Amino acid sequence: MSFSKSLLAACIASLSLSATAASITYQVDPEHTYPSFEADHLGGLSIWRGKFNRTSGTITLDKVAGTGNVEIFIDTSSADFGHDVLNKAMQGKEMFEADRYPQAVYKGRLAGFVDGRPTRVVGELALHGVTRPLTLKIDAFKCMPHPLFKRELCGADALATFKRDDFGMTAGKDYGFSMDVALRIQVEAIQVE
Repeated sequence: MSFSKSLLAACIASLSLSATAASITYQVDPEHTYPSFEADHLGGLSIWRGKFNRTSGTITLDKVAGTGNVEIFIDTSSADFGHDVLNKAMQGKEMFEADRYPQAVYKGRLAGFVDGRPTRVVGELALHGVTRPLTLKIDAFKCMPHPLFKRELCGADALATFKRDDFGMTAGKDYGFSMDVALRIQVEAIQVE
């Protein structure tokens, strides 16, 4: 092998190593991550909003290669509408049925990178025993050094709309409730040491 071919092979190997080394893993911060949702009440009478109070997960991100993955785990029993009676009702059979399905999971891959920032997540939502494709649009994405921990901190706001009856959650359907649910995942995650 000639010197120039050896040098080219070494450069290619170095580039692939540096691209691999650029992948960073982040731990979702449960104190700053609250997936929220909006759903119809009585066929357009009003919009009810709620959030989940307990969330965990991991995100991997390679800004140079424009790749990454997301795993978000949501405790369905932590659904909070700011109304204790409604919170309890949401745990029933026609909605989250949290005793049987205690966790909702969103898994996807980061996509549509522009200037090192993803613009969407292409993945699947597992909810109420059903898994369906769901793409999240990323409205905001930013990474910065954490002011206290001196590690990189990334945050995003992502959203999608799905039909809850596709997941077997049909409460109110016979009364004309819209089955559309707007899901927003507000997430912050810090680089793993």
